[in-house]
Amino acid sequence: MQPSTNTSVSDWMNDVVKEDQIARFMDNGNDFINENEIERFLREKRNVDQRYVRDIVQKSLSIERLEPEETAALLNVEDKDLWQEMFLAAGDVKRRVYDNRIVTFAPLYISNYCVNSCLYCAFRKENTTEKRRRLTLDEVRKETEALVSTGHKRLIVVYGEHPLSDVHYITDTIKTIYDVEVGNGRIRRVNVNASPMSIEDLKLLKQAGIGTYQVFQETYHHETYKKVHPHGIKSNYGWRLYALHRAQEAGIDDVATGVLFGLYDWKFEVMGLLYHAIDLEKHFGGIGPHTISFPRLEPAADTPFFSQTKYKVSDEDFKKLITVLRLSVPYTGMILTAREPAQIRRDVLALGITQTDASTRIGIGAYSERYSEQEVERQQFLLGDTRTLNEVIDEFAKSGYITSFCTAGYRCGRTGQHIMDLLKKGQERWFCKLNAVLTFREWLDDYASEETKKSCEEIIAKEIEEIKVKLPKFYPEFIKYYERIKNGERDLYF
Repeated sequence: MQPSTNTSVSDWMNDVVKEDQIARFMDNGNDFINENEIERFLREKRNVDQRYVRDIVQKSLSIERLEPEETAALLNVEDKDLWQEMFLAAGDVKRRVYDNRIVTFAPLYISNYCVNSCLYCAFRKENTTEKRRRLTLDEVRKETEALVSTGHKRLIVVYGEHPLSDVHYITDTIKTIYDVEVGNGRIRRVNVNASPMSIEDLKLLKQAGIGTYQVFQETYHHETYKKVHPHGIKSNYGWRLYALHRAQEAGIDDVATGVLFGLYDWKFEVMGLLYHAIDLEKHFGGIGPHTISFPRLEPAADTPFFSQTKYKVSDEDFKKLITVLRLSVPYTGMILTAREPAQIRRDVLALGITQTDASTRIGIGAYSERYSEQEVERQQFLLGDTRTLNEVIDEFAKSGYITSFCTAGYRCGRTGQHIMDLLKKGQERWFCKLNAVLTFREWLDDYASEETKKSCEEIIAKEIEEIKVKLPKFYPEFIKYYERIKNGERDLYF
């Protein structure tokens, strides 16, 4: 049964979009996605000289964001050997900016009521097979307890667009999540994937302690956007396109974007993501997206669109788009989701991935209740990787990656302009290395299985030795913190 609300759905929908909060960011009434220009670059930058491509890659290795015509040239590379060079360069860029760290998180789906009609989504309002539900605050608490019990420190909370999950409900759930403690554990950062909001509502999210605010454009191609979003608030392209601009203006300086690859041509969408980064930099003093996500379209309950689209992205093209994104926006974090099967995640990890989810369940109430692995009537799409956090971390360690649970930067003010400057100079990696080791030690002692702990001791010893050699100034204080954590203290950071 749908919970009651004092405001009719239609009245609520009519009040959401503020046209003046779109127009204020536009250029003479035009948005920043210039389709003619994008298509021209993609046409003109074919068959370019290999030396030109290598010069572009060198620019990226200097942690300098690429221009659209440069990105178009990379997208059009056909030589397999040159792609191999680009794959290696993407991994090099990632290490220069983010070191060998991988941040893990869990998605927490809280409500699947929705007023929109997205053709590719099981949450769309016309889907009568979907089991609709909004968690109570007590249920949110139970879900959080289940996640904290496995060692998660970060969540991204996900809501459908509906008056039942308006900004007041969202802020209540964020506060509830932050209040949960289980043993030594708690959630230290709550990121939000929710509908586009007004500046006024976004200020309320800021006050609630939001981490990153994430809104995917889904597709930047205007005609395709209109086709796949025929009804609802989401049918307004401009309201969604400028959601992150409004968030920045509201004081949320970590914002995240992405597209759903498979709705339109993948090369066009990569260009759209770059144009989005450029426009954010233009309006907000060089601050681009904190992260970019690149999920591929997956099957969903009672949703035939998946079988109808002609733009599905192959595994090989998936590797290419990740590589070009890493080279084009070298400072940004890049999120690989559990939509992808484990083997694909292994294959693309070295191309510049910085974050991934683990132990993922996307049904409403799926973490704390008895639940079959993939109940399609309770979730938005089908998952490709349902391995536990323990299993994922064990594999990372064996592959030479350290899992970071650090949230120190956000509490020390290393956000927005500050963190962008550090990332672009290749300095943030060192702050994060210190805190990655400290938080990894916490997780190993509190949550790791004995088998996983054995695998991870080698990587943590290697990291400590590198800190000793590369950061001698910080090493004495660091090792004191490390020993304090081994003796039971928690949440120490630089």
